[in-house]
Amino acid sequence: MYITCLDMEGVLVPEIWIAFSEASGIPELRRTTRDEPDYDKLMRWRIGILKEHGLGLKEIQDTIAKIDPLPGAKEFLDALRAEGQVLILSDTFTQFAMPLMKKLGYPSLFCNTLEVAPNGEITGFKMRIENSKLSTVKALQSIGFDTIACGDSYNDLAMIRASKAGFLFKSTEKIIADNPDLQAFDEFPDLLAAIRGAMK
Repeated sequence: MYITCLDMEGVLVPEIWIAFSEASGIPELRRTTRDEPDYDKLMRWRIGILKEHGLGLKEIQDTIAKIDPLPGAKEFLDALRAEGQVLILSDTFTQFAMPLMKKLGYPSLFCNTLEVAPNGEITGFKMRIENSKLSTVKALQSIGFDTIACGDSYNDLAMIRASKAGFLFKSTEKIIADNPDLQAFDEFPDLLAAIRGAMK
């Protein structure tokens, strides 16, 4: 039995922090896991910038409310869910993700949680589990699933390589060049065909 594990940002929806960088006019917030492999370091740096500019959860959620899934993402997810189990594994946070999950038809999502002060300041974050994507894929395999994984960033590579089949989607030229053995796609129909092929 197969379960397909998908990254969220950059694969199904635009990068939230890039959208917020543009909305807030703070170019430094464009950095994502495509640029910084160390997620803990990246998040602590982001929280510092938010504090410096007096920005909190509400401002980010106002930006997220205007974000739509990537064109074709919901149709891709619907087609995939009709054929088997799908789980979105993301390093984002429940406070960010839920409005986007609504627009995608509420697929199953495993992610993390922000620590937020009463005044809305983001003070920290709680990771669901260490190495959450790889740990989850291994746990699914331990209960009888074959996993197929897909993502776009450095923090997706471990789950992709640990899976029976894995693909890069809408990734960077550098990540694609550094991983020449991984198939890379930019269009949802091509990714869907590859996942279907891996299930045979």
